[in-house]
Amino acid sequence: MDIQSCTIEESPITHFLFSNPKMAWFWLIVRVYVGWSWLEAGWGKLGSPMWTGDQAGGALSGFIQGALQKTAGAHPDVQGWYASFLQNVVLPHASFWSHLVTYGEILVGVALILGIFTGIASFFGLFMNFSYLLAGTVSTNPILFILGLGLVMAWRIAGQFGLDYFVLPCVGTPWFKGSLFKKKESTA
Repeated sequence: MDIQSCTIEESPITHFLFSNPKMAWFWLIVRVYVGWSWLEAGWGKLGSPMWTGDQAGGALSGFIQGALQKTAGAHPDVQGWYASFLQNVVLPHASFWSHLVTYGEILVGVALILGIFTGIASFFGLFMNFSYLLAGTVSTNPILFILGLGLVMAWRIAGQFGLDYFVLPCVGTPWFKGSLFKKKESTA
């Protein structure tokens, strides 16, 4: 039996949703909604002294203390390993992480709204959503997580109505060199 006989083909539905340019309009709407959500969250933190001002880290420390209180019981909202990470890595450096969260949310939001490096921005948005969920915060995180996962899977068309349409052919991907990185072949 050769390897090609074991290959499972992609579903026509998933191919249509995540690869067909006809769905770019749908992913534009999702991308802008998710991007606006991130931008709004980060922008609200940017002007706050508790996030990026002279008391930076104060709000994040309060958030972490709340998460650490959710570690008790038979079925805790926050798992012990994540509580240990929050307590030993994030809490001692709350000011640094506070700035990282604020600027990360803004960067993800701007990138998604503009449609530049959509797959990468979506991945980092997913990472932040996952972190918030692990800390026991639900809010809109499950919705943004699912939409972000869709954007990651549809990265090839999700930025088609955005800057990716122009940027990706120039810079390329790790498996495809863009026009900026292709060697000029000399004509002798």
